[in-house]
Order: sequence, then structure tokens, then C-alpha cells
Amino acid sequence: MKRIIFSLTLCLLAASTKVWAQVESEKIRVEELPKKVIDKSYQVVKKFNQIDTTYIEEQHYNFTAMVQSTISFEEYTLKTSEGGLLEVAPDYNVKVGPYFGWRWIFMGITMDISHVSSSKRQDYNLSLYSNQVGVDLFYRKTGDEYKIRKLNLGSGFSDRAIRDVPFGGFRSSIKGANLYYIFNHKKFSYPAAFAQSTCQRRSCGTALAGIGYTRHSIELDVQQLADVVREHMGDDAASVLGTDLRSYKVKYTDISASGGYAYNWVFARNCLFTASLSAALGYKRTKSQNVEDRPQLNDFSVKNFNIDGVGRFALVYNNTRWYAGANYVFHTYNYEKSDFSTNSTFGSLNIYVGFNFQRR
Repeated sequence: MKRIIFSLTLCLLAASTKVWAQVESEKIRVEELPKKVIDKSYQVVKKFNQIDTTYIEEQHYNFTAMVQSTISFEEYTLKTSEGGLLEVAPDYNVKVGPYFGWRWIFMGITMDISHVSSSKRQDYNLSLYSNQVGVDLFYRKTGDEYKIRKLNLGSGFSDRAIRDVPFGGFRSSIKGANLYYIFNHKKFSYPAAFAQSTCQRRSCGTALAGIGYTRHSIELDVQQLADVVREHMGDDAASVLGTDLRSYKVKYTDISASGGYAYNWVFARNCLFTASLSAALGYKRTKSQNVEDRPQLNDFSVKNFNIDGVGRFALVYNNTRWYAGANYVFHTYNYEKSDFSTNSTFGSLNIYVGFNFQRR
């Protein structure tokens, strides 16, 4: 009997030891899970940045520090079928601030030096550049800080007296995202031009393709416009305005597919000039239109297609340790109906200088 009990004890001890070893093994696997996820994610990121080293030189440092000045702008042009034209735009928005980066993660803080007092303007832009794909995320809301840049009421009226006059009767906002693919991504580097994380060593071009989604809101108060016109151009001009322009409140969604071409020109050692243009075929779906009891346009129609565009330009000096340069990015959107059309353009100019440190 004692022999049987002793045998059972040994069996239970062996079984418990095996179970404990398995538990410890599983514990190790669980503890290693975050590391495996990080490693897997890093491998995915590396696949999006595979390069031909005869054309592109990789980054040699882990960290970067930079000072950048960003000048933002936007402009709206409204037209009617009768020939009326109104062009409004706010003053340029200037921000300055330091940036700090670790490899492909880049963060910074900027201060608006063009609007020291409180402002309703909101402007957020985030661009992610890899060799294979790129992403633009943006949100802009200017509030009522617009000025009249141009007003066409027909022959006999000059808009000289009203140009650059503040106008609070126009409001707009736009938010959206663009995703694009770089076909020749092993030889062509967008990061070399716009993120300074690589260096383009030989000139090269590439075709581009992408998709985009944006939501626009435009509102015009013609009564406020008439008051401003009457004050600066007289009663006759204000009366013509009343028959030519109407109050509009437009909200529409734009879904687009784009194609284009980009070229990196290495014109001297460590010096790069980049030009990139893409045209997009956008389908505009209107959610609400003229405030004068116009119906919603929810049905598919070929007339709802318009051409939009994106342009990117950059001039960079980068010796892998120190870099300096400027880049200019703009977006333009068109919205056109039988009696009313708009063109909106916005973008930014970035001027920067920085250096890399802690060699890999």
C-alpha cells in the first residue's frame, strides 16, 4: 500500500512539475508578446521603406532637431451664372516652432506669431511620408477673418475701393485625408524632399496614384456683403449685387481618385529640387445647398464630377548631418452647379533648418 501511495505521489509530482514548466513557458510567451508585436510592426514599416541604395542614401542618425516656420494660406472664389465674382481670403497665417524627431516619429510645438490676440482660426495638418505610401490629414476652419480680394459686378464698377476690406459674412471649413502610392518607391524618395529622413543621390521620377476624402462647408451672407459694398462702392453697386449674388450655404462631400507624376532632381551634391503634381477626379455629393429652399442632390449624376489638384514642391540641402530647405504644398478643389460655382485653394510654405545626432 505504501509503495502504491509513493508511486502516486511521484506521478503527481511529475505531473505538477510538467504543468508548472508549461505555465512558465506560456508566461514567457505572454511576456514576449509585446516585443513580438513591436518587432512585427517594425518589419512592416521597413517594408514600406525599402530602397535602392544607388539612388537613395539611408539616414545615419537616430535623432533630429529642427526649427521651422510655416506660412499658411487659403483663398475662395465664388462665381454665378450671371457673371458675378467674389474672391475672399484671410491674411497669411505664420507659425514658428521647434521640432524633435526619432527616426520616423516627428513632433513639434508651434506659436502663431501673426495673430497675437485670440483668433477663431483653426489649422491642423499632418503629413506622413514613406518611400512607398504617403498620407495627408488636414482640418481647417478660418472663422470670419476674411478680406475681400476681388469683386466683379460688371462693367462700370471698379472694386479698387473695396479690395482688402474685412468681411465677416463668409465662413468656411474643410477636413479630410489623402492617401497616395509611389510606384517607383525604391529609387524615388518623398521623405528626402519633405521629411529629410533620407537623401536622394541620383535624379529619378515616379508615377503617383491615390484616393481622397474631404468634407467642405461654405457660407456666404449676401446682406453683409451688400452693406460693405454700399459703404465702399455706393448704392448703385449694392443694388446690382442684390440681383447678381444670393446667400449660399453649401456643404458637400468630395470623394476622389487621383493620378500624377513626381520628379526628384539632384542638381548638385547634397542638393535636391522636387516637383510633384496630381490631378484628381472628384465626385461631389451635396448635403445642403442654396438656403432658398433648394432640394438636396443625393442622386448620382455625371455633372457632380469635377477636377481637383494637389501640388508639392521642395528645395533641400542635406549632407546627412545638417539640412535646410523649404517646401510648398497646395490643394485646390472645384465645386460647380448650373447657377453657382466655387474654387477653394489652401496650402502652406515651410522653411526650416535642422541637424541630426546620435549615429546609429
